[in-house]
Amino acid sequence: MFSTLFGNREARILVLGLDNAGKTTILYRLQMGEVVSTIPTIGFNVETVQYNNIKFQVWDLGGQTSIRPYWRCYFPNTQAIIYVVDSSDTDRLVIAKDEFHAILEEEELRGAVVLIFANKQDLPGALDDAAVTEALELHKIKNRQWAIFKTSAIKGEGLFEGLDWLSNTLKSGGG
Repeated sequence: MFSTLFGNREARILVLGLDNAGKTTILYRLQMGEVVSTIPTIGFNVETVQYNNIKFQVWDLGGQTSIRPYWRCYFPNTQAIIYVVDSSDTDRLVIAKDEFHAILEEEELRGAVVLIFANKQDLPGALDDAAVTEALELHKIKNRQWAIFKTSAIKGEGLFEGLDWLSNTLKSGGG
C-alpha cells in the first residue's frame, strides 16, 4: 500500500571512508542481514538495498590511499554519502577528517546528504559520536543536511537508525 503512496524512489549512495573502516561489512550487513568476513576492497562493490520504499544503489569504494583519487569518478548523480569512520582508529582520524572535507568540497556532491557512521563502537577505546563529531569537525558543515550515528557493523547496531534518518531525509527532499 505504501509503495503506491510514495512510489519507489531510487537513491544513489556512495559508501566512503578509509580502508578498514567497515564499509563492506556494513554493506553486506544491510544487504543480507549477516556478517561476512571481507578482504580489502580493490575497486568497488555495488549492491542494491531496498529499505523504507527507497531502493538504495550503494557503491562501496575501496579506501586504500592509492584508490582514493578515483572516488571522484563515482560522484555524479549521488544523492547521499555514507562516510564510515573506524572510531577506534584514533591515529588516523585526522586523515579521515581531511578526506571527508575534501569530499564535501567536490562540486558534484554539493547537494548530497551526509550520513556518518562512527563505526566499531564494540571495540575498546572507540570514541563516541560526540568525540568523532569533534575530530571530523562536523560543526563546519553549514550547507547540507548531515547526521552521525554510533554503529557496530559486527553487531548490527545503529545501522538501521542511520538508514531511517537517511530515507526520511531523502523523502523530504533533502539531497
